[in-house]
Amino acid sequence: MHISAKADYAVRALLELALDTARPLTCEGIASSQEIPFRFLKSVVGDLRRAGLVRSQRGCEGGYWLGRPAEEISLLDVVLAVDGELMTLRGETPSGLAYPGPAAGLPGVWRAVEASARRIMEETSVASLLGAQAPPAPPVAAPAQEPALV
Repeated sequence: MHISAKADYAVRALLELALDTARPLTCEGIASSQEIPFRFLKSVVGDLRRAGLVRSQRGCEGGYWLGRPAEEISLLDVVLAVDGELMTLRGETPSGLAYPGPAAGLPGVWRAVEASARRIMEETSVASLLGAQAPPAPPVAAPAQEPALV
């Protein structure tokens, strides 16, 4: 599964907006804070605005706010707003795949992967990510001991 830069940047921008809801934030400020290319972020924010996930105000005191409460914006909402689809395989959605012969069962696996990812992203809101810590890294196995020579 591929997470696009657009989706990653969009979530990061929304997290910045959710952290400070008292005032609008500018794209310049978000880009600087999150180390995102400004021109790319402008395009991403435009997609988020068209989807209703952010709202904007022009003028010297202008900028962007969340379009609805952070609790009501899921990662799935964000990905669909900027990418249009959650998962594609060679440009097709898994629902439209069919393979012949021994590969006939593979599209079902791709659909299950998409369904699992969809469920996780639907259940994860922007608000739930604020203050969330990264999951701990799996433990590194100790190197195998050489057998003692007797």
